[in-house]
Amino acid sequence: MQTSDEVKKALEVVFKANADFYKTRGFQRRIGYGKKPALLIIDLANAWTRPGNAFTCDNMDEIIDTNQQLLKAFRRRGLPVVYTTTAYDVTDRNVPGDMGLWHHKIPVEVLSVGSEAAAIDSRIAPQKGEHVIVKKRASAFHGTYLSGMLKTMGVDSVIVTGVTAAACVRNSIEDAIADGFRPIAVKEGIGDRVAGAVEWNLFDIDAKFGDVETLKNVLAYLDSNDINV
Repeated sequence: MQTSDEVKKALEVVFKANADFYKTRGFQRRIGYGKKPALLIIDLANAWTRPGNAFTCDNMDEIIDTNQQLLKAFRRRGLPVVYTTTAYDVTDRNVPGDMGLWHHKIPVEVLSVGSEAAAIDSRIAPQKGEHVIVKKRASAFHGTYLSGMLKTMGVDSVIVTGVTAAACVRNSIEDAIADGFRPIAVKEGIGDRVAGAVEWNLFDIDAKFGDVETLKNVLAYLDSNDINV
């Protein structure tokens, strides 16, 4: 559900008041870019990017285009690219397995390992040497090898895109800063299913957990001399 102009205007009023409040409390500081970023693309697999699925999100054309531009910039600089998808080996709800209890809340049983639904969208397909992490929970870091791999690569910041703003993107950003990485959320590259969810979560992330930056600013950083390749 796209956020209407009316809702966006109402949110702008709320965000302005909240931003002023946060600033008086010392929030909304800037964490800044690091010296070696990785691109972390959260769950841009077919179940989220293609129409007709339970997990389908809005505004996919802009999100895919944004990720294509970022991929081009990262690949040109030889910087790490990591994708995640969410998928399960055991999708029978009557059998204990890797879905845990999540299937009691959302239809994760449709996300089986190796399925077309869980495959990364072909418009942003991984290339040789790029990593696809199959996660079982919302965060890209929870129960995966992501943190250790990034540290081994010398990565100090993650440029984050994907879906959904209210869950997997947000949880991944929270865990990124907890694990010592500088999270940068790309405004045009993040989506959700519910009206207002992207706007609210990016506002709150920017206040507490990472910096929200425009695609233009991120691309300028990737073209700068501030990066150690």
